[in-house]
Amino acid sequence: MKTKEIWRFIKFTLFSISAGVIQFGSFALFNEVIFHDGEFGLSYFLSLVLSILWNFTFNFKFTFKAATNVPKAMALAFLFYVFFTPISVFGGNCLTKECGWNNYLVEAIMMVSNFILEFFWSKYVTYRNKIDTKPTTE
Repeated sequence: MKTKEIWRFIKFTLFSISAGVIQFGSFALFNEVIFHDGEFGLSYFLSLVLSILWNFTFNFKFTFKAATNVPKAMALAFLFYVFFTPISVFGGNCLTKECGWNNYLVEAIMMVSNFILEFFWSKYVTYRNKIDTKPTTE
C-alpha cells in the first residue's frame, strides 16, 4: 500500500511539473509579450487557469483513477481554487508591487504552494474514498 501511495505522489508530481511548464511558459508570454507591463495578477491568473485545466484532466484519469462524477470532482477542485486563487493573486500582487519582489520568483512560490496544497486537497477532499475505483479496461 505504501508503494502505491508513493507512486501516486510521483505521478501527481510529474503531471504537476508538466502543468508547471504550461503555467510558467504562459505566465512569461502574458507577462512579457501580451501585457508587457509587469502586471503580475492578470498574467498569473490566466496562466493558473491553463495549468488547472491540464492538471485536473490528467490527475483525474491517471493519478487518482477515480470512478466519480466528473462534474462533482470539478466542483470540488473549483472550491479549492475559489479560496486559493484570490489569496495567491492578492498575495502575489502585494509581493511584486509593495515589496518589489521579482514576478518570476513570486510565480515560482505560488506554483510550489499550489502543488502542495492541491495534492492534499485532491487526495483528501476531491477524491476521498474514490481513489482507484475506476474499473480497469483490459
